[in-house]
Amino acid sequence: MKLPVILVFLLVWSSASLPLFAQSLGNAGTIQGTVKDPTGAVVPQATVRIHNPVSGYQQSVTTDASGNFRLTNVPPNPYHLGVSAPGFTTYNADVAVRNAVPITLDVSLAIAGKETVVNVEVGAADLVEVDPSAHVDTDRNLISKIPAFDPGGGLSQAITMSTGGVAADGNGFFHPLGDHAQTTFVIDGQPISDQQSKVFSTQLPTGAIQSMEVDTGTPSAEFGDKTSLVAQVTTRSGLGAMKPFGSVDTYYGSFGSTGGDVALGFGDEKFGNFIALDGARSGRFLDTPEFTPFHDVGNNQTIFDRLDYQPDATNVVHLNLFAARNWIQIPDDYDQLATLQDQRQRVLTWSIAPGYQHTFNANTLLTINPYIRKDLFNYYPSRDLFDDLPATQAQQRQLLNWGVKADIAATRGRHNIKAGIDMKQTRLLENFQFGVTDPAFNSPCADVNGAPVAETGLTNPGQCAGAGFQQNPGFSAGISPFDLTRGGSLFNFHATDNINQYAFYVNDSITAGKVLFNIGVRFDRYDGLVAATSPQPRLGIAYNIKKTGAARGICQNIRDTVQRKPAALERDWSRRPCAERVWIGGGIAASGEPEPIQYRFPAGHRKVRAD
Repeated sequence: MKLPVILVFLLVWSSASLPLFAQSLGNAGTIQGTVKDPTGAVVPQATVRIHNPVSGYQQSVTTDASGNFRLTNVPPNPYHLGVSAPGFTTYNADVAVRNAVPITLDVSLAIAGKETVVNVEVGAADLVEVDPSAHVDTDRNLISKIPAFDPGGGLSQAITMSTGGVAADGNGFFHPLGDHAQTTFVIDGQPISDQQSKVFSTQLPTGAIQSMEVDTGTPSAEFGDKTSLVAQVTTRSGLGAMKPFGSVDTYYGSFGSTGGDVALGFGDEKFGNFIALDGARSGRFLDTPEFTPFHDVGNNQTIFDRLDYQPDATNVVHLNLFAARNWIQIPDDYDQLATLQDQRQRVLTWSIAPGYQHTFNANTLLTINPYIRKDLFNYYPSRDLFDDLPATQAQQRQLLNWGVKADIAATRGRHNIKAGIDMKQTRLLENFQFGVTDPAFNSPCADVNGAPVAETGLTNPGQCAGAGFQQNPGFSAGISPFDLTRGGSLFNFHATDNINQYAFYVNDSITAGKVLFNIGVRFDRYDGLVAATSPQPRLGIAYNIKKTGAARGICQNIRDTVQRKPAALERDWSRRPCAERVWIGGGIAASGEPEPIQYRFPAGHRKVRAD
């Protein structure tokens, strides 16, 4: 994998001398241009505003001394654009942001009083997206109104609360369209397809999110791997802010829940920085087995920093830095509370994701996003192992994901084309220990009523008759060596493995009047639990129904990959001794078979009222 990555970097940096324009990171767009009067003279201090009445998103800026303006971090959507200045008639137009390729406008304002009739439609129906894939657009205005009831929930909570077809699960997890863990997060171009429940990982704080597009239908060919839900997230930026901005929030709730976040952004035309700090503490951090939470204190700390640097009009560099920590007590039930069970866990995450973009001309943009991210998971037993019932366990697991995603986006008339590569490697380290601490859990003998006998001196079924008991039909000889109450030792597991994935995709969105055709193909190579190469054709059609909405239909071939969290364990399973397989096979589904190809034929109709 190293050679392709190096080649991509060489291609990008060798093209640094080409003329470029300013642009936004991730899937967000840029609208820029110059405002002039009828004579061609520039108009400074004109107000330029975009607004989408469907999503509620709006952004405004004033032109500089040269009449130039630039709106950045604009979520993909159609917008009403208005330009106004004293002494001039307001200019109105519709602008559609479809990708990160900058949209350049030359606006000419008419002198006030020269026009007698102005007829502009400003309703919502004409801004319904003609898109074959079912999705939800959410911006900061809505995200800021979502109630924070799940400590450490962050991005997953925002998706669950704002997106239809997503069912909430325990401990901040969610299921898109009924699937388990088949979700991809794309944060400013960085793909993350590992489980993001707060039990296994940490979350991007909602205070860092500018907007997100969540696809719950089948996505374009750009996305593969895990596709039941694809969340394209654009973070906040300080580039072009010209004056500092920020916020401070805090809260207090039941179960001793406290928390808060601080956000600060600042910058100018060349440099921008945005930083978000988030923290939470709760006496009910995880879902509990009892109605009253016992031993359930947890806390979370998160820091996100986005740096943007535009040294001139031809280069833009971005850097996302992320670090987070979850420390959690494992909830007890009444029996475990009586034994003072004190199991805990800690999750640490760090991520470094630079970005670099080239715009060859007004219609072509090259984007490259290398990244590296690591999750470190530790599960701690009680200080006295026999306080854990009916068994004690410990885990030390690591998941390192690094790779590069690069693509070229181009607009040519009716065509909106994107072609790219997505290469990544996941490095897994799995360590865990297990031991039985309850003498009745795996007793070889049972009394006349069939109840397991807790006498630790009985170690095999052959001793039962002599002691006046009968053999226990539920006894497992495979677990017996790990029964700590009968002189056994901890079961120790250690394995490492790598998963390599390579993908190439090309997608073309073709607009033909009221119809949009989304045609693409993706080739995936997966080398992990199994090795397979899969072509995945994609076809979507959407039709704009005037003043009503859009009808859509999709036919796609999707191959979802298997989960990565227990991958090293599953691959090592077939090499373990038979006695050890008894416990592993009973506790973990380790089939090693690839998940089936999914053929999806969704159809729908989206309707928006203009009130």
